[in-house]
Amino acid sequence: MYKLTIATDLDGTFLEGNGQTKNFFYNKLLHLREEVLLIYVTGRPIDTVKQFCLKGYLPKPHFVIGDHGTHIVDGESFYPVESLQNPIIQKWNNGNSLLKELLRDEMGIQLQPIDPPYRVAYYYDSDLLKTPTLEKIINAGFDFVQSCDMYLDILPKGVSKGSSLLNLIKHLNVNPEIVITSGDSLNDLSLFQTGLKSTAVSNSEPKLLEEIKKLNNVYLSAFPGLLGVIDGIQFYEKFQLFQEPAAQF
Repeated sequence: MYKLTIATDLDGTFLEGNGQTKNFFYNKLLHLREEVLLIYVTGRPIDTVKQFCLKGYLPKPHFVIGDHGTHIVDGESFYPVESLQNPIIQKWNNGNSLLKELLRDEMGIQLQPIDPPYRVAYYYDSDLLKTPTLEKIINAGFDFVQSCDMYLDILPKGVSKGSSLLNLIKHLNVNPEIVITSGDSLNDLSLFQTGLKSTAVSNSEPKLLEEIKKLNNVYLSAFPGLLGVIDGIQFYEKFQLFQEPAAQF
């Protein structure tokens, strides 16, 4: 029976920190696998996360929610959790080519050099991107998320980091009260909008900081990256699982 679930973004959050902090916390998580459920919730493709784990940059998680919520895989095998993945695939309905054609002549956007299966990833220029372009996406039956003043990700309708996390913890029969989410950018807002206990790290993008003012379930840490994740666990009184008398970070 898990005592804590950590559902965390990677870039700017769980991956952000010095070697001492990472060694302490990552090793603790490896030793606490039976007690702490670790879920990565990231915009990164699944294969990138897999490589990070294989190379030892990250502790192996129990599950990965990748590509902004459009991929849900087991963290041991990296195979899809089919009962959760299949509805996402159906909602997407092979939308890649349709969207690329729909937006081919739109100003202010440029395709990123990646081709994920269940989302379309663009860069955007805030000075050139027009509201009618975003309305085209919505009218075609898709959702989008903008982040870091440069990324525009088009997703299946109703699919986000937050929705996929809620579906996963329900699938696993995890008590929502033991879940803590963490993030740093606007694409993590849907995690915080779940109502779950949440931590925004101090290096969060300004637009996310504006949005969390509307939410009463988000703790704003005074620390960046991984230190902020740890600080959030302390704030929610779950850090006793990790404590050692000699631990320093």
